[in-house]
Amino acid sequence: MDAASLVSPVLRGPFTGRARREVAFCVLTLPFGVFIPLAGFFATADAGLLLGSGPPWVADGNPSGLAVAAAVGVAALLTVLLVTTGAARRLTAACRRLAGWLLGERVAAPAPLPGRRLAARLGDGPGWRALAYLLLKLPVMLLELYAVAVFWGAGLANLTYPFWWQSFRNHPPGAHLSAVPVITPFDWLGQGHFTVATFPGTFAAFAAGAGMLLAAPWVTRAVVAADRRLIRGLLSPGSSARRLADLERTRALAVDDAAARLRRLERDLHDGAQIRLATLAMNLGMAKKKLGGSGAVPDADAARELVDAALQGARDALGELRELARGIHPPVLDNGLPDALASLAASSAIPAQMACRLPDRAAPAIEAIAYFCAAELLANAAKHSAASTIKIDLSERAGRLMLTVADDGRGGADPARGSGLAGLAQRAAVIDGSLTITSPPGGPTRVTIEIPLHA
Repeated sequence: MDAASLVSPVLRGPFTGRARREVAFCVLTLPFGVFIPLAGFFATADAGLLLGSGPPWVADGNPSGLAVAAAVGVAALLTVLLVTTGAARRLTAACRRLAGWLLGERVAAPAPLPGRRLAARLGDGPGWRALAYLLLKLPVMLLELYAVAVFWGAGLANLTYPFWWQSFRNHPPGAHLSAVPVITPFDWLGQGHFTVATFPGTFAAFAAGAGMLLAAPWVTRAVVAADRRLIRGLLSPGSSARRLADLERTRALAVDDAAARLRRLERDLHDGAQIRLATLAMNLGMAKKKLGGSGAVPDADAARELVDAALQGARDALGELRELARGIHPPVLDNGLPDALASLAASSAIPAQMACRLPDRAAPAIEAIAYFCAAELLANAAKHSAASTIKIDLSERAGRLMLTVADDGRGGADPARGSGLAGLAQRAAVIDGSLTITSPPGGPTRVTIEIPLHA
C-alpha cells in the first residue's frame, strides 16, 4: 500500500457524504440528549415552588431536605410517566428513524405498547430500554456536541484567521491590541490554548484549523459509533422478539421461494417437455394412420418421416426432463459439494480456480443451496463483470459454511439493480444465512455467502 492510498482518505474525509450525514445526525439528535435533564429541571423547580421553598437549588444557598425529597419524587414520577404514556417510545422512534435515514442503521421497531393497563405498561421492556437510551444519550450527546462544535466549528473558524486579519486588525502604528485566542481541541485540558498577535501567527491558527478539520470526520465517526451501539442495543426489539421476527420473515421467504420454484417447474414442464410429449403422441398417431391397419403401407416415406420426428421429439423431451431433474437436484452433488463446484468451475465461461477447505460434508439441502448460489454467481460474473479470472473458495468457520466467489471484473454489483443477488440473499436468509457483497466501481467483486452446515 503506497503513501497516496493512505493520505487520500484523510484528505477526502471532510468532504464525503458520510461525514455530512454523521454531522447532521449529531446536530438533529441533540434534543434527545437534553430532554431528560430539561424535563427534570423544570419538574423539580415546579415541585419546589409548590412546596413554598423555591427552586431546590437556590433555597438558602443549599437545597432543603424537603425540596430534595420532592425533586427525587418528581424525577421518579417523570420516568414512570415517560414509560407508561409511551413518550419514551415516541421520542426514540424519531431517533431510530433519523439513524436509518442518515446512518443507514435500520433497527426494527419494537412490539406495540402492551395494552392500556398500568401494570402492563410498567412491565414494558422496550419502553424502559427507550428511557435508558434517553438517559445515556446525555453523555454521548455532549461528546457529539464537542466533536461538531470544536473540530468542525472551531476548525472552520481557525481557517479564516489569515483572511480577515488585515481588515480587522489594521490599527494605527503604536496602538496596542489584545491577542486573539485560537480554539483547539485541548483547551479544556488547559494545554492547547494559544493566541495570535501578529499576521504571521495567523498561519499557525490556519494550520491548527486544517488539522482539526482533517481529524473531524474520524472523531465524529467514533462518537457516532457509540450512539450506534446504544441504538442497536436499546432501541431494537429484545432478543426473543427479534428472533421471532426473524423466524416469521424467513418462514415467509421460504414459503414464497417454494411457491416460486413450483411455478417455475410447472411452467418449464408445460412449455417444454409437455409440448414435446404432446407432439410426440400426435406424430405417432399420424404415423399409425399412414401405416394403415394391415397389409401394404400406402405411404411408407411419410410414415418414416413421422416416426423420425417422433423419435427426435422423444430425445428432446428426455433431454429437457434431465435438465429439469438436474435443476431440482444435480447428480454431481451425490459426490459432495467440492466435486460439484469443481465441475461448475470447469464449465465456467470465465476461467475459474477452485479452493476447498471443508473438513466435513454439509447437509444435502445445504449443499444444494450452496451449489445453486455458486452457479448463479458464476452466471452473473459471465454476464456482467467482464472479468478474466474467477476464484471460488469453500471453507468452514465455526460451524458455518463459507462460500466466496471473487472476480477481477469491473465491479459495481448492486442487489437493487436486479442482478439476482437479492434473490441469493433471500435464499441464504431462509436458512439463517447471510450474503455479503464488496464490489466498488472498477472492481474487484467479492461475494461471500455464509450459511450453516446443517439446516
